[in-house]
Amino acid sequence: MSAEPLAPATGDSPDDAADKEHHSPTGPGGAGPGGSAWVALRPLVLRLHFYAGVLVAPFLLVAAVTGLLYAGSFQAEKLVYGHGLRVPVGDRELPISQQVAAARKAHPEGEISAVRPSPEGGATTRVLLSGVKGVDPDHTLAVFVDPYTGKVRGALEQYGSTGALPLRTWIDEFHRDLHLGQTGRLYSELAASWLWVIALGGVMLWLSRRRKKRTLRAVALPERAATGRKRTMSFHGAAGLWVALGLLFLSATGLTWSTYAGANVADLRTAIGQTTPAVSATVGGGEHAGHHMGSGSMPGMDMGGAGEKAGHASDVGLDTVLRAARAKDLDNPVEIVPPAEPGSAYVVSQIQRSWPEKQDSVAIDPATGEVTDVQRFADYPVLAKLTRWGIDLHTGNLFGLVNQIALAALALTLILLIVWGYRMWWQRGRASAFGRPIPRGAWRRVPLYVLLPLATVTAVIGYYLPLLGIPLAVFLAVDILMGQITRRRGTTSAT
Repeated sequence: MSAEPLAPATGDSPDDAADKEHHSPTGPGGAGPGGSAWVALRPLVLRLHFYAGVLVAPFLLVAAVTGLLYAGSFQAEKLVYGHGLRVPVGDRELPISQQVAAARKAHPEGEISAVRPSPEGGATTRVLLSGVKGVDPDHTLAVFVDPYTGKVRGALEQYGSTGALPLRTWIDEFHRDLHLGQTGRLYSELAASWLWVIALGGVMLWLSRRRKKRTLRAVALPERAATGRKRTMSFHGAAGLWVALGLLFLSATGLTWSTYAGANVADLRTAIGQTTPAVSATVGGGEHAGHHMGSGSMPGMDMGGAGEKAGHASDVGLDTVLRAARAKDLDNPVEIVPPAEPGSAYVVSQIQRSWPEKQDSVAIDPATGEVTDVQRFADYPVLAKLTRWGIDLHTGNLFGLVNQIALAALALTLILLIVWGYRMWWQRGRASAFGRPIPRGAWRRVPLYVLLPLATVTAVIGYYLPLLGIPLAVFLAVDILMGQITRRRGTTSAT
């Protein structure tokens, strides 16, 4: 990523010489990449990179710091909640119905919304309860059960499909919306909307500045022998180049589930038939009216699963449902969701977000135990698969610990880039408190044959990414207004 753009210098110090080189229309030595088009565009990219960096960097800094915390939350969760998550490996697991019955005996409140059988040796089973007093309506209470003994190991609030417990949930919500709800999500969408612009602009500026230095070392490594602002610039530019692809990825995937841009992405996927498919849970007929969760208990799971409650006599029970899912090759980890209403089926889904993804699901008739529908991840549309992989990579699930370390490194580098950028601005100021901005009017030097297509593309992108388009429009309006004020002052002074 390029060093932040600064105003032309007038001194003869090494830093001033670097400024002249950095702010020349083409970079050192004449025309940069793209020939005359780049000569015209470079001042505009320079100005946009500078102001976007200065104004959006605080939001990016918050996103990077909270993202760094989130990358470490997976391992922290295992340490903090180890007692509930892990148990000594036993000889044989109890039927799932008995495990759920033990959980209901200890926690009869609320309704069972899902069950996650122990995914591996030594892991507990989670029985998820909704509608529990004191638990966020969007969360569930996870009751941890020893699958070998039926002993309840504790209960914690859980959020999301990845089963985040309180520590990771708090950090996740802090990263997503600063605990400010829907309004707070605007900050993260603003950061994601501008991150790719700043990253791409920085790479273009850095490569154009280094275009005559053909060696990889000169382009990709900082100048350790340099001093002052030139040294800071070299670390900023080289580090930005190394992480540019990662920053572009974080920006793109972050936008897929943002408030406004995410909705536009969802509409686009729907229009082209690339939505994520779901298994059909409808089995039809009114004869299964007793298969819902109104009583707060799952059929066949009361007190050991031996007795069936009134109205649930035709339900085959959890154990049969799990066996039917296993017969369709749904191996661990899985989640069992009970019938949501009369005439609906059990839904058993694989929930593995690490590579290889396991996202197959089946619907099972509660009256007969027969599989009524099957949905395979292999049959997902291409964009649905890419979205799933992108989100899981962004959240540190896809490749586990390696993924989380890579995300932490990206977040830490972004923090350093922001610090170096502000430091260059400060160093540019010399005796004053702040650095000098670059001159106005860069867009007027762009020829129409470049400016008009650029404006059209920008307008389209701004429409689909409103938190990019609106701030950019405001910036242009303020820039034009400031220009008018400056010209009027100049006219007044002349008269």
